[in-house]
Amino acid sequence: MSKDIVHVYLMPGMAANPTIFEYIKLPQDQFEVHWLEWMLPLDNSESISDYARRMTRAIKHNNIVLLGVSFGGVLVQEMSRHIKVKKLIIVSSIKSMNELPRHMQLAKKTKAYKLVPTHLVGNFELLAKYAFGSNVKKRVDLYKKYLSVSDDKYLSWAIKEILYWNQKEPPANVIHIHGDKDAVFPIKKITQCITIKNGTHIMIINKYKWFNENLPSLILEN
Repeated sequence: MSKDIVHVYLMPGMAANPTIFEYIKLPQDQFEVHWLEWMLPLDNSESISDYARRMTRAIKHNNIVLLGVSFGGVLVQEMSRHIKVKKLIIVSSIKSMNELPRHMQLAKKTKAYKLVPTHLVGNFELLAKYAFGSNVKKRVDLYKKYLSVSDDKYLSWAIKEILYWNQKEPPANVIHIHGDKDAVFPIKKITQCITIKNGTHIMIINKYKWFNENLPSLILEN
């Protein structure tokens, strides 16, 4: 029976730990779920491609499913260049540089991103706002549970890499799931996705029932 189990690897979003997936439950007779965690970049010049190659060392099975949220969705697309995957799924993310919102493209062009304070230890509200969107004040205590990667070097690297990601064409057969209320990557810039009504940037947490009901068929369909 074990040979028929599909191994599903889940990658959280920027600065988040894998407990964002705590409510994702897939049928155990068909799937085994594995949580991935962010590593520190070797240095600020490590490319996301090289970082993704290092991250594949955490993959212990063949023909897996890779699912990534937000910046984690960017990372799993890069990982899929180095290993064979059964399915590639991104949530609340982008699949090309063209889907970056205008203010992020402007931040890249003007290099304003360098002004973003990455010494965010102790300033959790600012970290939560950058990772999850502007409407976080009422939920800061909740997000403390999910955001734990506050290393300066990692944050500087992550911000730079998502802004300078240069993928022009999405990978073949990528499944993109996106909320129509996503404040970080607005739906108006997103193409060819499964749209979740009233889904926000954190819908992997607060719309987990949709994912539990629909991920099995999305993974297994040909």
